[in-house]
Amino acid sequence: MTNRVASCSCGQLRVTCEGEPVRISICHCLECQKRTGSVFAAQARFPREGLTMEGRSTQWTRRGDSGESATFHFCPMCGSTVYWEPHGLPGFVSIAVGTYADPGFPPPHVSVYEERQHPWALRAHQLPLEHEF
Repeated sequence: MTNRVASCSCGQLRVTCEGEPVRISICHCLECQKRTGSVFAAQARFPREGLTMEGRSTQWTRRGDSGESATFHFCPMCGSTVYWEPHGLPGFVSIAVGTYADPGFPPPHVSVYEERQHPWALRAHQLPLEHEF
């Protein structure tokens, strides 16, 4: 069985995930854009029973563009959002894909709120590679 570990930037808040996610998606909603500081968010959804959370988290609950609420857990030391619990999906937890720091993580299969997508957001693969900064 696959085990993956997601963590905040400083490593204090961690989630060990047993098994494969039931859904991997990207979200273009305005709230995810504000939460991530990016033009979209990538998340993996897991059944809660396969997860082990370690470390301290600060929680914040907000209503999303869908009208549903979610409670977000972020590290009180470095501020990274690691996971959240969507109130409309009891028994499931969403984890920010970037917290795995794994370029081999499976790709998303769902994209939501595309009407709020930045027109250039999914064309990054077409940019030329820049080897010098």
